[in-house]
Amino acid sequence: MTWIDFPLYSTNILILWCIGLLLLLLSYKKVALFKIANIVFITGWGILLVFVIKLWIELDRPPMRTLGETRLWYATFLPLVGYITFIRWRYKWFLGYSIAMACLFLIINYLHPETYSKTLMPALQSPWFIPHVLVYLFSYAVLAASSIVAIKGLIDYYKNRFDSETLKLADNLVYIGFSFLTLGLLFGALWAKEAWGHYWTWDPKEVWAFLTWMGYLIYIHYRYFYLHKSKQALSILAFAFIVLLICWFGVNYLPVSNTSVHTYTQ
Repeated sequence: MTWIDFPLYSTNILILWCIGLLLLLLSYKKVALFKIANIVFITGWGILLVFVIKLWIELDRPPMRTLGETRLWYATFLPLVGYITFIRWRYKWFLGYSIAMACLFLIINYLHPETYSKTLMPALQSPWFIPHVLVYLFSYAVLAASSIVAIKGLIDYYKNRFDSETLKLADNLVYIGFSFLTLGLLFGALWAKEAWGHYWTWDPKEVWAFLTWMGYLIYIHYRYFYLHKSKQALSILAFAFIVLLICWFGVNYLPVSNTSVHTYTQ
């Protein structure tokens, strides 16, 4: 089982999730359909999880080396974030968003197939590799969700139908995502010390990771000191996501990436 099997798995998952999204939309009028939508969503997620596990076993390494592999994890984590959020705050639209975004990442991987490779460079052969990447990807999934909430909040703000609950949801997602982002930085520093002898070298990827961390820290502090300035806070949160996107994959296309020790993620 290799990436060659991905089209078959992804097609089945996408069909199930698209059916689930349709049922979710209809469930606003017919509540009973929501239970069926849940079953369809979970079935699709289960198939994706099976693929990730089988790929891990086949590659004989964690599938976290390339951008395509990180997109695969993103598609895996987003539905999980959606369900955790739904269980806590009962936002159906947010669950739908999480599934839709997961579909998008599966489609991107479908259109841009990965190369099959078991090779893992020496720097990645570290016990810090898996925890560093996993907590980062989970934090990215949660923080991406918070930024979508921020964009929705800004749209509602300009339409004069802003709900303070939207900002509370964004806050809670940022708190969770920022905690995991901080762990990711810590694990990365420990990994760097083991691999290259220094905790921090101001590598381009490290710089953008730090800027991402600062962006969300600024949001947290702004919310603490200016509780009633919703528009500005939401704008900061939306901008922080742009920085996150550059850190995640945009830095790979910058000229400075040639000097980066993180080029193995390309």
